[in-house]
Amino acid sequence: MQCPNCGSDDLKVIDSRPAESNTCIRRRRECNNCGSRFTTFERIERTPLLVIKRDGTRQEFSHEKVLRGLIRSAEKRPVSADQLEKLASDVESELRSRGVSEVPASDVGEIIMNALPDIDEVAYIRYASVYRQFEDPTVFLREIERLRGRNNAETTENKPETDPKPTI
Repeated sequence: MQCPNCGSDDLKVIDSRPAESNTCIRRRRECNNCGSRFTTFERIERTPLLVIKRDGTRQEFSHEKVLRGLIRSAEKRPVSADQLEKLASDVESELRSRGVSEVPASDVGEIIMNALPDIDEVAYIRYASVYRQFEDPTVFLREIERLRGRNNAETTENKPETDPKPTI
């Protein structure tokens, strides 16, 4: 490990703690040469997980790419970086738990599409518009109506049942 500021390898660890749902260790480091501080993450090296894209090509799964897409969809929304990081980690965990080395890109998108409405509905619509390649406003409206139907169903399920008023 080298200091990103001066290139020295004379470093000390100031703080270590679990991160990303205990899947890695976050280390705060300080360079003994220039005093610069920076953060590193230590993860288990895993076998590559390949994503089969729509055109049939294969690409290694990228946690960072998933996170970038989530950040773009949640831009200027009240969604914390921790929520997006957790979702990206959950997506990767879900895919790895399947025990396969290759997954279709559609599986990645569907996992995100299933979880994102619970975090932020506007971020969901933004993500869906790119993922499902919306081409006209009617598709947006259909997706919004589907989301409204989902919300209405949840509201009805959570509504306490009341006894009808007795008639006198």
